Amino acid sequence: MSAAAETPDPSVALRAACESGDEDAFRVLYRAVQPNLLRYLRVLVADDAEDVASEAWLHIARDLATFRGDLDGFRGWAATIARNRALDHLRHQRRRPAGSAQDDQLAEVPAREDTAESAVDAIGTDAALALIATLPRDQAEAVLLRAVMGLDATRAARVLGKRAGAVRTAAHRGLRKLAELLDAEDEDGKTRRSAGGVTQMATPTLKEVR
Repeated sequence: MSAAAETPDPSVALRAACESGDEDAFRVLYRAVQPNLLRYLRVLVADDAEDVASEAWLHIARDLATFRGDLDGFRGWAATIARNRALDHLRHQRRRPAGSAQDDQLAEVPAREDTAESAVDAIGTDAALALIATLPRDQAEAVLLRAVMGLDATRAARVLGKRAGAVRTAAHRGLRKLAELLDAEDEDGKTRRSAGGVTQMATPTLKEVR
């Protein structure tokens, strides 16, 4: 039996979890969705992401029998629940969403490769998430929902309560801004390496730090 055949199919697990409340199926579903959901929440609520994710999964588990749709639809549904929990959390804590990163975090952001897609390729890294967190919130959420959660523009728009076109535009602007920020980091690194004739180790690429 191949390794691929041994890997549980989240789509099959979704049906089993919804129809019969199968706990093993729910665990497969959780493992498939949780990592990227947590990355999304980290940009919204920073260090409280795990707590908010736990609240979201309690809600998901409670209402799972009512869900109707495919795996992509489930990702959108889970993102909506998680986002609502995050906004409730922020209102309760009376603080803003994580809209900027500290200087020491940004200093660790690696250099740009060839295109903005390099940021998406390494979006799971702490440095990439810190960089995305510096974007305007609408752009950050659009990039995260589309590139991390894997939602199409229509489903991402439902999560955010916006039009699909607005989400596409925000994601496009966010990726362009990421490219600019990565270019700036790259140029800054080159300047430091050449200053005073001292040669320093090159900053690793985004793929190298994954």
